[in-house]
Amino acid sequence: MLRSQGVRVAPNRIDLPGTPEETWESWLELRHLPVANPQAWRSVVIVAAHPDDEVLGVGGTMALLAAGGARLRLIAVTDGEASHPRADPEVIGLTRTAESAEALAVLGLPDIEVIRLRFPDTGLTACENELTARLGEVCAGFGVCLAPWEEDAHADHEAAGRAARRAGRRASRQVLSYPIWMWHWARPADRRVPWPRACQVPLPPEVAARKRSAIGAFASQLTDREDAGPVLPPATVAHFTREQEVLLR
Repeated sequence: MLRSQGVRVAPNRIDLPGTPEETWESWLELRHLPVANPQAWRSVVIVAAHPDDEVLGVGGTMALLAAGGARLRLIAVTDGEASHPRADPEVIGLTRTAESAEALAVLGLPDIEVIRLRFPDTGLTACENELTARLGEVCAGFGVCLAPWEEDAHADHEAAGRAARRAGRRASRQVLSYPIWMWHWARPADRRVPWPRACQVPLPPEVAARKRSAIGAFASQLTDREDAGPVLPPATVAHFTREQEVLLR
């Protein structure tokens, strides 16, 4: 427990030691999750709290959807400008949006429609109602929404996920959540995770390989920062190089 002005404060689960990918690989139940059928989704909107969330969480699924002719739209909620606190946020935002574009091209989605909302990075909780309203507008007309999991332990992911799910309920839209940091702080059979709601999208080897290459486009997140290590160290990246992606219904 951390202390702040005499008050005991629990550390964020993201900052604690994480679960190695080898532990997840050895959990047989993960491979036997029910299989989703993205080929049945004809129009899909993807909500990403930061540039790279969409590729890490559902990059392979997006590639499959594009290959199947689905109508796709990516909603980039922030430009990720706060990932390097000592750097110029405008420069970081431009860098990260360029990295996202490069990664999407590697996945085979160079012409995907992208709408950038430019909400403040690390500040989504404070403007969640406004975000819900905007998502209601920009997600209109799509049958399925893929959004960050609203219990992911990252405040921006959670706010974006809650906003997407509320907007989806109002429009009778199917919303499926993709976890990011859950793979770090959770463990197999962890009761904090709603496993009965989980399903998987198996990725053909060539799609999984393209996703791994696409992740490599995020150089700003994979290399050491001036004051710290990378945002996405190798142990974290390993969670997203599997030949499956997991969604929560």
